[in-house]
Amino acid sequence: MSTKKTTKTTAKTAATKTTAATTPPAKSAAKKTAPPAKKTAAPAKKAAATKKATAPAKKAAATKKATAPAKKAAATKKATATKKATAAKKAPAAKKATAPAANKAPAAKKPPESHAALVRRARRINRELADVYSYAHPELDFENPFELLVATVLSAQTTDLRVNQTTPRLFAKYPTPEDLAAAVPEEVEELIRPTGFFRAKTRSIMGLAKALRDDFGGEVPGRIDDLVNLPGVGRKTAFVVLGNAFGVPGITVDTHFGRLVRRWKWTEETDPVKVETAVAALFPKSEWTMLSHRVIFHGRRICHSRKPACGACPIAPLCPSYGEGETDPEKAKKLLKYEMGGFPGQRLKPPPDYPGKPAPPLAAG
Repeated sequence: MSTKKTTKTTAKTAATKTTAATTPPAKSAAKKTAPPAKKTAAPAKKAAATKKATAPAKKAAATKKATAPAKKAAATKKATATKKATAAKKAPAAKKATAPAANKAPAAKKPPESHAALVRRARRINRELADVYSYAHPELDFENPFELLVATVLSAQTTDLRVNQTTPRLFAKYPTPEDLAAAVPEEVEELIRPTGFFRAKTRSIMGLAKALRDDFGGEVPGRIDDLVNLPGVGRKTAFVVLGNAFGVPGITVDTHFGRLVRRWKWTEETDPVKVETAVAALFPKSEWTMLSHRVIFHGRRICHSRKPACGACPIAPLCPSYGEGETDPEKAKKLLKYEMGGFPGQRLKPPPDYPGKPAPPLAAG
């Protein structure tokens, strides 16, 4: 029994030793294997950390990517809304502006005025002016053809009023062509100085006086061909003399006449000779002289160069240029000149039927 127990103990001891002998290698293996496991875990942790760090960035990128179209859509929507609002704001004005055009038929283009229609309108204007200026006359003071000829030459580049204030002393000293031809130039210059360009004018009037004395027996000729050959005498001056001293019809194209006939569309010409020809074709020859007076009267009193008194014009309905000047009647009345505005005229000795006041002499002017 004792041997049996010993054997059992020995076997137990041997088993324990055997276990002990075999256990260390296992631990060694575990120890050897553990570092790789630890080493593997570190990259995993690092990858996890990287993943964790990358996730918000990716999420932000994804959010930004998702937001970009939304922002773009919002911006487009806002721009569209602004555009619509602007269009809606402008729409009433456009509608208002186009409404009359929609309700009103497009105006037909006015056909050009025929020559017959132009003649009728021009002659009607002449008749209207004849009623308004029944007292129209040459606005230079003169007693004979010689005085009218000299006064007309002196009227260049100045007013008839200034000439009328100057000629009384000149004609008192030199009443005939012979007297003026024999005058001292310096004395003539001093007398006509108020008219301007007195030296050139002195040469002209003394030259024509010598021609009248030497070639026409001291008389003013009654033919245009003779008159235009005198010093300082052109077609305008010749027609003034012929029409008012000899009763020979003629059209006087001065600055007033040329301005008005162009405003009335009687002609577009600017050359005086062409204007004369164009206007002469619209009227009978018997009307030429008085037509000239009426048109010049109207240009000096109402249809001024810079500011016509359209609101006080008696022929406004016939004028294609109506509206170039003052259209308000009350304001237009203040623009009227000479007898139309209640002021003195240009002549010191006007005709008996003149409705205005005589002009004052030079000393009182």
